[in-house]
Amino acid sequence: MAAVTEPQTTSLLSVDNIKKNVLPLFNIHGAVVVQIKVKNTDKQRSVYKVTYGNKNYCLKKVYYNLKDLLFIYSATEWFFRNNIKVPKMLPSKDNKRYVLYKNMFFILTPWISGIKASYDDDSIVVKSAENLGKMHRCSINFFAIDGSNVKSNCNDLQRSMVKHFKSLLTFANKAFKSKDKFSKTYIDHLDEILSLSKTSTETGYKVNYKNLIVSLCHGDYVAKNLLIDDNDNLWVIDFDKTKVGYRVQDLTYAMRRYMRRTSTNWNMDKFLLFVETYEKELPLNEDEYNYLLSYLAFPQKLWRLARDYYNLTDKTLSGIFEADLIKCCEDLNAQTYFIEDLQLYINKKFKRRKSS
Repeated sequence: MAAVTEPQTTSLLSVDNIKKNVLPLFNIHGAVVVQIKVKNTDKQRSVYKVTYGNKNYCLKKVYYNLKDLLFIYSATEWFFRNNIKVPKMLPSKDNKRYVLYKNMFFILTPWISGIKASYDDDSIVVKSAENLGKMHRCSINFFAIDGSNVKSNCNDLQRSMVKHFKSLLTFANKAFKSKDKFSKTYIDHLDEILSLSKTSTETGYKVNYKNLIVSLCHGDYVAKNLLIDDNDNLWVIDFDKTKVGYRVQDLTYAMRRYMRRTSTNWNMDKFLLFVETYEKELPLNEDEYNYLLSYLAFPQKLWRLARDYYNLTDKTLSGIFEADLIKCCEDLNAQTYFIEDLQLYINKKFKRRKSS
């Protein structure tokens, strides 16, 4: 359960208090401030749009500590200096890239005006894939400033996939016992579910992790964090999940969100549009393709849905889960055909290379 925020903390984040006590630390006085978003959880965040003079800024109350903040500053500054369009952290009156007020850290950046990237537009898909390739290529030699906590994530995907596969079997046992509507639908599609998961785990065994390129990873490179400005430039925002890790992990997360969209629906041509554009910047090796296949083959959304359902205490919500499961199962056929096509593509691609 998310932590409940103390009323005093909430009042400290009020617009009036921000104008009075936080913005002056950035040498901003008398600005127009609008609170855009607030999340009162254990990772409390608050976002404000600040209009000062003829310029707009974004003020964020962040949830991480100073060492993590310095790492994120290092990452965004690295990208900025390598011509990736990211919001640059602006200095406080003490020439720091943050202010500390009542044990809370705040950062200030220019406000990026633009529209959310739409993957229904192939030109935006190309722009997004090219930019992600550039981000990974330019950050292979990344290093953080002194005092940073370098967050890293080079975890073994195979271990996770095997664990999830076992969970799917556990859910099947529960489904056979429950025999409710959700469970019946789950059982009806069990062969497809387990086939995809088996492909995922078997392919994962092939990955030699020593051959995976490590770079800075955005961690949430999806349409909501990509903005297109009036000059058709692509901007990347929200670096809260940034870590040093396998670049293919960053790519596969972006690809999975892209591929399972209703309008994309695991279409091989859409996949190739993204990945071939990306590879013009930084080609993938065979181990990275196998990682990609293992990641995309696993029925992640269905696994999460079943996990949440069988942990459900309030069964009055079961109808919502049943509808979501039916939608997930409708997509299994398209995902299966896509994975079969991707296997053929990888085999052909690297067999040809080895024979040449």
